[in-house]
Amino acid sequence: MIGTRPAGQHTVRQHNAALVLRAIADGPGTSRAGLAAATGLTKATVSIVVDRLIAADLVAEGEPERRAGPGRRGTVVSLSPTGPHGLGIEIGVDYLASCLVDLTGTVRAEEVRYADNRTPRVFQRVSAFLRKARKQADTLGVPVGGVGIAVPGLVESGLVRLAPNLGWRDVDLAERLGETFTVANEANFAALAELWHGSALADFVHVSGEIGIGAGIVLDRALFEGVRGAGGEIGHLPVAPDGPRCSCGANGCLERMAGQEEILRLAGADTVDDLISALESKNGAALSAVTTAAGHLGVGLSTVVNLMDVPAVVLGGTYARLEPWLREPLLAELERRVPSTAWSPVRVIRSALGTGAAVRGAAGSVIRGILADPEHHLTTHWPSDPDARDR
Repeated sequence: MIGTRPAGQHTVRQHNAALVLRAIADGPGTSRAGLAAATGLTKATVSIVVDRLIAADLVAEGEPERRAGPGRRGTVVSLSPTGPHGLGIEIGVDYLASCLVDLTGTVRAEEVRYADNRTPRVFQRVSAFLRKARKQADTLGVPVGGVGIAVPGLVESGLVRLAPNLGWRDVDLAERLGETFTVANEANFAALAELWHGSALADFVHVSGEIGIGAGIVLDRALFEGVRGAGGEIGHLPVAPDGPRCSCGANGCLERMAGQEEILRLAGADTVDDLISALESKNGAALSAVTTAAGHLGVGLSTVVNLMDVPAVVLGGTYARLEPWLREPLLAELERRVPSTAWSPVRVIRSALGTGAAVRGAAGSVIRGILADPEHHLTTHWPSDPDARDR
């Protein structure tokens, strides 16, 4: 058949390694016999694959399995806690964040450093921050299997096409920082983290409000990115066409009307902590500022809900912290603007990951890549042996 070729030995190994590792990730504490039953592979093939995974420190053997009945008990295998870790870096407008996670997605280390990144020195700052995060992994005695970087902008094939709040256009981070990364929009990484570790929803829009506003849309447990990866740019939806000018060049964009800086300005607060203290004290200016932002946010989100028919909104970032005061006015605006709420109300949920979602998603993307293609990692630890091929 034109356009097809028979699977080679490497393709078979790649498929089998991914199949077995995924089964281990989904069912930790399973024996080799259990893995054979779960994957449909022969016990001999599973044994060879597991041996290679153990040699590469992707998998570790544990205690004999616990089960009733006669017969020899197999040794359970699970993802290795000392195996390759995913390192996530988030470049925010006013902070840098790092997150180190193991193969199970458990956070091993994290840090946030606040600074204004709207400066040409930001790349030196990121490089130093990345070196510090790697040293932290060395201190823990674990290898870094890859780095994911979250940025507040449009990303295409690893190139940051536009990050207006940072003043970036066509920035190649790999070239600037001297190594290869997985680079993606911070809102998309945040939505993926919510999908993997959050509320267990299959369909939702995750919206986070910092200096900018980003949204990631998940449909049927998959991220919707659009044709060129620019899907979910809710921050630049026009919600007040005659409003003030946005950093993108347009007027009255959602992030200009309901972003963190605008809320703080209207509330007369210097920081989000100050704002929350004022809200807890029922300060009129603070309550009015959040209510105004919720109205604009409702206008923007109603467009997404009406167009994409998503049943839930997840509030992340600063919005997660403001959720107790945002919820009611936001729901009221959604009910007013989304006709389907009459019989199918939109859920508004606070993200459990809060401001750490994007950097955790960046780190998690590395782990997901390893689990999806362990052979790439395996070949650097276990050279091909013609006498030990998968059967």
